[in-house]
Amino acid sequence: MSNRKERLAVLAAALAFDQIGEPPAPYHPVVWYGKLIRRLENTAPSGKAAQLFYGAAMLVTATPCGVLPALGLHKLVRWGQDSERHTGPVRLAATLSEGALLKPFFALRMLVRAGQDVRLRLEEQDLPGAREALKSLVSRDRSGLSAGLVAAAAVESLAENLSDSVVAPLFYYTLLGLPGAAAYRLYNTFDSMIGYRGKYEYLGKAAARLDDLLNLIPARLTALLIIGLAPFYGGDMKCAWRTWRTDAGKTASPNAGHPMAAAAGALRVQLEKTGHYSLGQPLEPITPVVMKKAERMVWLVGFCAAGLVVLGGGRSRKCKTNGK
Repeated sequence: MSNRKERLAVLAAALAFDQIGEPPAPYHPVVWYGKLIRRLENTAPSGKAAQLFYGAAMLVTATPCGVLPALGLHKLVRWGQDSERHTGPVRLAATLSEGALLKPFFALRMLVRAGQDVRLRLEEQDLPGAREALKSLVSRDRSGLSAGLVAAAAVESLAENLSDSVVAPLFYYTLLGLPGAAAYRLYNTFDSMIGYRGKYEYLGKAAARLDDLLNLIPARLTALLIIGLAPFYGGDMKCAWRTWRTDAGKTASPNAGHPMAAAAGALRVQLEKTGHYSLGQPLEPITPVVMKKAERMVWLVGFCAAGLVVLGGGRSRKCKTNGK
């Protein structure tokens, strides 16, 4: 089986498993990462300098725990895919196993379902229910959000998480295989748990900076995919490009504004977090129809990102062969 065909089979299997749903919590590596981070966090010292040092030490300590198992499984799969050692059925089984192992590190269907849950509540004019459903996408206070702000928060979170939860893990899988996807998900989980201001401003500073660095390319790649695919989900490509160029830098995060600004322009809406930023122009109201477009956007970008993994895998093998 050629490298490109292997990648195609791996991604097809991973996307099929994604449609089934997430693994049970006891078997989900991201849940394990969360438990590990919480355990390390419980012994964090007080004081700015001590927390800054301990936060960096947490990353160093957790890395082998999170990445070495993925590296071992990666080696095992590669051994199973060796055409000189094994027959076709064994190689196919190894390839499909790699897809099953990759699945927990990205979440395409779950992301779309989270946005869909908010939309359905808004369609039923159930604002309290929509605010409650929004908690799976955002962590900020939702109690005072109007229906429009709930819809805006859902759309912007879909765009941001499209980078964090889909494109970035697949990007690092393309570069480094399963260990790359595992490492990215570990560090991203660190950032989501302790990499924010307030109580963990210093403890989570190293995690936040590392996450910023890792997302520099994926966030911009996600924005370009949102722009390029705009006509296929009913978006405005030209407006998406303009808004990305003018508004991507308006958020505190160096990365989050890129997919969010591109999505705001593509959907011709204004995405606003009161007191923090406003992306795009309110050319159209954020209605359930617009939210459906955002859901289609997530599907299309996710599948296109998977396609790029297949192409990237084929090119890497070709370059390696030519270099011999």
